[in-house]
Order: sequence, then structure tokens, then C-alpha cells
Amino acid sequence: MRRPLSKSQSVCIMLLWVALCYIVLTTAERIDGPVIVTLIISAALVFIPVIKSLKRR
Repeated sequence: MRRPLSKSQSVCIMLLWVALCYIVLTTAERIDGPVIVTLIISAALVFIPVIKSLKRR
């Protein structure tokens, strides 16, 4: 059974994701459909478990 994430772990995960998005958006030559779709999918994969973990508390 998995342990729920602590608040500090959730904050760290979100900050790492934001930093990764910043790097992707600043280094991309063009921000078009595939980049946007990738960011949306990664946001869903990161934020849904984090929000569920925070709601369990």
C-alpha cells in the first residue's frame, strides 16, 4: 500500500514541474501543438495524484 504524499513532497513535486515547464518553454524554438499537448498531459500526470493526496488528509 502506498503512503500519501506529505505537503512538503507535494510542493516539491509541483515546483519541479513548474521549473521543467519553464525550461521547456524558454528553450523551445517554437511553441506549437505537440509542446502544448505534452505540457497538458504532464500537468495531468503530476497534479492529479498530488491533489488526490492532499484531499485525503
